[in-house]
Amino acid sequence: MIKTKLPVIILRNMVLLPLGELKLEIENEEDKEIIYNAVNKHNGYCLLVTPKYITNDNLNTSDLPNMGVIGKITSNIVLPNEHIRINIRGINRADIYEYIQKENILDAIIGPIKIEDISEEENDACLRVIKKEFANYVNVMPNISNMIITKINEETSLEKVTDIIVNILPLSFQNKYLFLTTINPIVRGNYLIDLLVKEEKVERLEKNIETDLQKELDKSQKEFILREKLNVIKKELGDKDSKEEDIDEIRKKINNLDAPKNIIDRLNKEVNRFETIPFTSPEYTITKNYIDTLLSIPFGEYTLDEENLDSIKQVLDENHNGLEPIKERILEYISVKKLTNSLTSPIICLVGPPGVGKTSLAYSIAKALNRNFVKISVGGVSDENEITGHRKTYVGAMPGRIISSIIKSKSMNPLFLIDEIDKMGKGINGDPASAMLEVLDKEQNKTFSDNYIEEGIDLSNVMFVLTANNIEDIPYPLLDRLEIIELSSYTEFEKIDIVKNHLFDILLKEHGLTNSVTISESAIKYIISNYTKEAGVRELRRVLSTILRKIAKEQVNNQKKINITSKEVKKYLGKEKYNSINNEDHEAGVVNGLGYTPFGGVLLPIETDFYDGTGKIILTGSLGEVMKESASVALGYVKSNLKEFKINKKLLEENDLHINALEGATKKDGPSAGVTLTTAIISSLTGTKVSHKIAMTGEITLKGKVLKIGGLKEKVIGAYNNGVDTIFIPKTNENDLEEIPNEIKKKVNFILVDNYKDIYDKIFLGDK
Repeated sequence: MIKTKLPVIILRNMVLLPLGELKLEIENEEDKEIIYNAVNKHNGYCLLVTPKYITNDNLNTSDLPNMGVIGKITSNIVLPNEHIRINIRGINRADIYEYIQKENILDAIIGPIKIEDISEEENDACLRVIKKEFANYVNVMPNISNMIITKINEETSLEKVTDIIVNILPLSFQNKYLFLTTINPIVRGNYLIDLLVKEEKVERLEKNIETDLQKELDKSQKEFILREKLNVIKKELGDKDSKEEDIDEIRKKINNLDAPKNIIDRLNKEVNRFETIPFTSPEYTITKNYIDTLLSIPFGEYTLDEENLDSIKQVLDENHNGLEPIKERILEYISVKKLTNSLTSPIICLVGPPGVGKTSLAYSIAKALNRNFVKISVGGVSDENEITGHRKTYVGAMPGRIISSIIKSKSMNPLFLIDEIDKMGKGINGDPASAMLEVLDKEQNKTFSDNYIEEGIDLSNVMFVLTANNIEDIPYPLLDRLEIIELSSYTEFEKIDIVKNHLFDILLKEHGLTNSVTISESAIKYIISNYTKEAGVRELRRVLSTILRKIAKEQVNNQKKINITSKEVKKYLGKEKYNSINNEDHEAGVVNGLGYTPFGGVLLPIETDFYDGTGKIILTGSLGEVMKESASVALGYVKSNLKEFKINKKLLEENDLHINALEGATKKDGPSAGVTLTTAIISSLTGTKVSHKIAMTGEITLKGKVLKIGGLKEKVIGAYNNGVDTIFIPKTNENDLEEIPNEIKKKVNFILVDNYKDIYDKIFLGDK
């Protein structure tokens, strides 16, 4: 077998087949060196290889195929810009046995392709069919040169005929690559026959479409001329058609429109253009829809804000219990507006767990201020055109959600609720968070530009209210423009108060049970503790609705007054769903931490154990990178204080330490579990149990200092709901205790710590 060595030229997304030609312009110095090598040392011969998949610019030889095409450089011209223009003709396929990398030149050891023998009958039969189908293809593609047609008709080699035809067909990279790598001529020939039949059908279909389109254009031109003649005749007779009536109606609306000058000018321009468009033209409908959309925007329409502070507060109090900070913020806004006569509105963002009343609060604010209310949800939106609209040249184009909602609100100063701002995505169609900046920024929204409208719309009088579950997921450029008001989880007492004073009466009315059903406070408390587990009251509402539906079914046949007690609850709802109070004593190595999720505060037990090993640390429970680092810091702190904590050094050297966070399906991250991890490690290694009624939170340093954490109120509520009566918190969080509800502060002992040894002394040394 004859082998030889040739320099390699790597083609990207290009295929050169035998008997084909390729023109390349070389500008890279390394590539020029390859060309010089081929011309000077190999008589212009080189090997061309095409990787099937290209993932990056730096290809390894392992990424290159084991087959290529021997090429001959037939021309080599140096251009004025020092680039080299070459022409390469494909010669034959070749097997590649080895790639050899030498400095900047890649060579390959190659040999001839092994082709399976085929009978003369098979060769002739396949060749005949190919030539026949190629003749049919030429009939619909007359621009193929006669020289190529003659060459194909005279050729008797099946392999050469397939390569010649494939070189002139408009095939994709994948199809040409398949031809290059298919060795058997019969298989290659059959595949070419299928492609010729397909290409012939496509070309015939395209010609038919072009013919039909030309006929339609001729018909449209004829109709246009006839209609123009008809318009002249109608004008002479004094008649008007429906289009003229539409235009007259549009002009009346424009004259009565209280819109900015740029809008009026744009409308007049579009109406003048509309008059000249034939009824049959596609532009007719597009222009008419655009004019109608502009006219439907409520320019000059404003509702008068309620300015009586007592009336506003009364409406807010009727609909929501508590939430004093946001009520105070609304009253401040009205006061400033009244004193300054300014319509500039704040951008409020309500952040809190699901079910705490963010959306209903926004509706109550609109009602209190006497503003129209509109809402959009941007959760999952990954296309910025959803916000800014599509160009009107697109089929089915329409304004974005912002302008569409303004049209629905029928005023230019509604309360506009943008829900789930923290759940916006970012996809191939742009970044909707960036588009939202123009909507919310007070300096930009005076001239908000919608792609469909193409004119500046003043949104500065709109009062935007946003909602989010997690402040960390709000893009920072947006966050910088928002006034954050946090709505924390409801305590058990707040939930009871909401049910007694608001929710239960609403549900009775919805189920037709007004004045026939009452519920005891103990029953409400029993439902909250054993059938719901949430930060808000959404699940609580569903559970109460379930009870009332069952009562309604009973009341259809036997109407009587019913008082729902704890016993009745179990009858209607069955077995208890949750047992939030943990009454089981912890074993050594188990300690309660506190976590903060978008759904409220939770108790986060950490368990630690050790067993024979080599001193490794094993972390499980879906821990994030920050929490894993906290575990390493905690272990490092314990190791540096073994004597003080009375821990045998050999326990850590001869055993593996396993740390696990319960509820492994839930992802956990953050540094605030540092003190919990430290306590769990010491508890496990010393065999000391820590009470299940104790919980703690705080970031720890290698020197044992306890650092400040966030979300304290949510964490405390979560701990309290799970029966915890003692909580260790960083001393730097002392001011945050003011936000804790008084009923919790009365029942929970908060211990402020500055150094971990304060926790150790209280728990392990019994320092009371």
